[in-house]
Amino acid sequence: MTTTKSKLGEALTSSRLVITAECLPPRTGGADAVKQLAALLPSKLDAVVVADNPEKIGGSPLACAGLLVREGLTTVLSMVTRDRNRIALESDALGAAAMGIDGILCLSGHHQSLGVSPQAAGVYDIDSIQFTQMVKSWDFAELLVGAAAHPYQQPLGLILLRLKKKIAAGADFLLTEAVTDLPGFTRWMEAVRAAGLDKKTAILASVKPGEGAAKLAAQLKTVPGVRGIHILSGGCEAQAAGVIQAAGLA
Repeated sequence: MTTTKSKLGEALTSSRLVITAECLPPRTGGADAVKQLAALLPSKLDAVVVADNPEKIGGSPLACAGLLVREGLTTVLSMVTRDRNRIALESDALGAAAMGIDGILCLSGHHQSLGVSPQAAGVYDIDSIQFTQMVKSWDFAELLVGAAAHPYQQPLGLILLRLKKKIAAGADFLLTEAVTDLPGFTRWMEAVRAAGLDKKTAILASVKPGEGAAKLAAQLKTVPGVRGIHILSGGCEAQAAGVIQAAGLA
């Protein structure tokens, strides 16, 4: 696991619970809209993870992440391989490093036909594992690298194999899909621990704000092998603070 001097890097290598939250780049309002967004995000976060057009087209995630850095926030930029070839991915990741962004979350992205823009052509020049490996191969850009984990996909053996590949490629942390079934997630974590993967990277369990979110987050932080909680705000950034407080996360 990479150690950096960033707030997130220090948190990932510490013994305390790591807390992150998602934010969606605003479509309008320019820099002022991002400044307003920054004011909604809890000060106790170890990092803000800027989403990359997950469900619909929004503002530039790179621009939003850069502006959040200017507001003093530790920032991770999500980048999906669906929309960029390797030239654009490398260029934007290097730009992120130059802007003081602390990490890259390497994702494949949901297929564009599922709602983002059915008319668009997918790129998928490289996959998220290859992208992770590419960023980690740079010895001149101290970027933390994250990847996604899918606790409910089957078969479990294949999912664990992909996790092993992501970790071998250099993933410093894994953000799970939203936890909706605690017993199912607990079984997945048992398999992860049995494979020793929780010792090789930091696993952050994701929750969505809403009824029961705080209780779920409080339960997840006690699951062995879980290093942190990630709040999938889905554009409701102001609700993240409530989840953190009610769950006793910080």
